[in-house]
Amino acid sequence: MSSLPHHRAAAPAARRRPWWRSRAARGAAYATPTAVFVAVLFVLPLLLVGRMSASEWPLLAGDRGLNLPENYPDVVGNQLFWPAVRFTLLYTGIVTVALLGLALLLALLVQEARPGTGFLRTAYFLPSVLGLASASLLFWGLYSPAIGPIGPLLRRLGLVEGDVSFLGSPGAALASTVFLVVWKFAGFYMLILLVGLQRIPVEVYEAARIDGARRGQIFRSVTLPLLRPSLALTLILCVTGSLLAFDQFFILTKGGPDNSTVTVVQLIYREAFQRLDLGTAAALSMLLLVVLLVLNALQFRGLRRADER
Repeated sequence: MSSLPHHRAAAPAARRRPWWRSRAARGAAYATPTAVFVAVLFVLPLLLVGRMSASEWPLLAGDRGLNLPENYPDVVGNQLFWPAVRFTLLYTGIVTVALLGLALLLALLVQEARPGTGFLRTAYFLPSVLGLASASLLFWGLYSPAIGPIGPLLRRLGLVEGDVSFLGSPGAALASTVFLVVWKFAGFYMLILLVGLQRIPVEVYEAARIDGARRGQIFRSVTLPLLRPSLALTLILCVTGSLLAFDQFFILTKGGPDNSTVTVVQLIYREAFQRLDLGTAAALSMLLLVVLLVLNALQFRGLRRADER
């Protein structure tokens, strides 16, 4: 018999996978389309707006060179700047309170499955499917004293005499626009809050009832604390959307009467496409972006602290 070899033959070296089949490569492949999308549609435009805000940039003449920081004092010195800021903040406060209050009420009404609940949920949510510009045109027709049906109906009921001006005064224009926005978005925020309500375990409510808690106590001590993440999301969306309000005022009021309903975004539009000054419009856009980032950071920080408690 031949003696056994003292050493076995070395095992063949394990073949390494090609780099394009590695986990990192697959992850990069999945992330690349999103990264390209963000870079092309967000990062590059943001850099361009930043460059415009630091330049003399007429709409029809193009870049004429840097003039930093002249655009920013020009924006603040605009006679419509502070009125637009005050009106935007007023509108944001009214819409946020009205929308969140109504959306929470609607979510509580359709929280439990009952006959007709599905129909009500659909009916409440349906206006949010309509585009904001289309909804604004619809309400412009409804509010119109010439073709709108609301004025004649009120006269037939004997509630008013003569034509009704829904957009003729600053207060009426604001109230009419707020009504449009609440009608349009209440169902959308209701859906977010309804999902949050349905995530609350039923056992928590049962334990609270066993402990003798009343309906109001259950709402304050159980529902609201456990609904905080959904409320925070709706608050952030509502505040951000209200600060960026444009379509509804542009279509309904054109900033009138007497520039009383000019929002910050409308002022950006006027600077860019009426005064043909992209530099000051970009500077105002950058200021608005900073405000939105600060507000959202404060809201996230407040939510985190509330959850830590």
